[in-house]
Amino acid sequence: MYGDPATIRRILTESGDTWAVVGLSTNESRAAYGVAAVLRRFGKRVVPVHPKAQAVHGEQGYASLAEIPFPVDVVDVFVNSDLAGQVADEAVSIGAKAVWFQLGVVDEAAYARTTDAGLDMVMDRCPAIEIPRLG
Repeated sequence: MYGDPATIRRILTESGDTWAVVGLSTNESRAAYGVAAVLRRFGKRVVPVHPKAQAVHGEQGYASLAEIPFPVDVVDVFVNSDLAGQVADEAVSIGAKAVWFQLGVVDEAAYARTTDAGLDMVMDRCPAIEIPRLG
């Protein structure tokens, strides 16, 4: 259900190239940093969203999704499941097309709210793993 291959393909190929990565910081040992690098290699613009609002991979960071002054296509979420639902709700409010919860991040209620709002959503998957599978 929340890892539907057709939805994964649609998000990666049709949802757009501007990805806000929530939880992305300059800490190179964190998974978000490496996944952001993979997304960039595959042509995605990666916008860091982190309370420190640091620039990462040469892209200006923002403290919240609401502060990003341009449209965001996909919101990639690297926060724990307890906080992820709020991020999904913010993604809906800014007009994102899709939400991607990373490995280990699951919130069934947020999935229902987000998909009911018309967004594509994937949970408990990693785009850095899924992109190479597209072929």
